Amino acid sequence: MNIYVGNFSKEVTEEDLRQAFESFGQIESVAIIKDKFSGESRGFGFVEMPSMAEANAAINDLNGKELKGRTLNVNEARPRSDSRRGRGGRGGGGRRF
Repeated sequence: MNIYVGNFSKEVTEEDLRQAFESFGQIESVAIIKDKFSGESRGFGFVEMPSMAEANAAINDLNGKELKGRTLNVNEARPRSDSRRGRGGRGGGGRRF
């Protein structure tokens, strides 16, 4: 299960998240989302756990808990919606000669 972890401090590392979740079971991956220009943490990330039962236990226990001075928001990650796609494209209008 892919788990969303949000509202954490910019000082939180992937190792910090791994340690917070590993007491609940096996961790497949940990990723902190970073700003593509500055490289700084955006304050949220994802933890993937192969066992649904372990993932649900982690979500139930860690949601609302404090990590490095901030209260975590932990829940099952929702699939990314396609509403953000297709906005690029070309500007319209105007006459072409």
